[in-house]
Amino acid sequence: MDQIELLKRCQEGDELAWEVLVRREQGRVCSIAYGYVGDRDEALDLAQEIFVRLYHRLDTCRDTEKFHSWLLRISRNACLDHLRRRKARPPRQDIPADEMPALKSAVPTPEEDWIQSSRQRLVHQALRCLSEISREMILLKDIQGLPLEEIARLLDLPLGTIKSRSSRARVELARAIVDLGGGPGGPENPGSIGAEAAS
Repeated sequence: MDQIELLKRCQEGDELAWEVLVRREQGRVCSIAYGYVGDRDEALDLAQEIFVRLYHRLDTCRDTEKFHSWLLRISRNACLDHLRRRKARPPRQDIPADEMPALKSAVPTPEEDWIQSSRQRLVHQALRCLSEISREMILLKDIQGLPLEEIARLLDLPLGTIKSRSSRARVELARAIVDLGGGPGGPENPGSIGAEAAS
């Protein structure tokens, strides 16, 4: 079933189609959340919140051919809301996962598979060193593959501003990777960022 038909069936209330959509998009949503919060467990919780928002706003996706842009917009807004709430509350005291083995799943989740690669980890470690503006540019353009024109509409900024931010973000990321010990031929090659981080 193609994406357009799947979304239409979800909008008509087909619960099975919704389950298929969630399975199909959970890796993308988790990667978006992880890009903003930088913590796997927090990203998993945030991804659940994002899917709840998506479910309740399915009817707002008028152009089904632009589903992924719509999904990314809602995901980004949810992430920004989450970050604002996190700044407003004191840090939580988490129980280490290894002290609660009953909560662990033996089956790796898509985002766990996604984070495994050492090169991917290097890219995402470097992302945490960037400014918020540069990190978001890399996340939207290089990891999520959004065209610059769509990013300009999403952020409500001139295209020229987005182009210059994108260039600066790539330079900043390359320097961060080198500082973290990224060797020649590694993910510091800007052309490989999207493939490394999103695969």
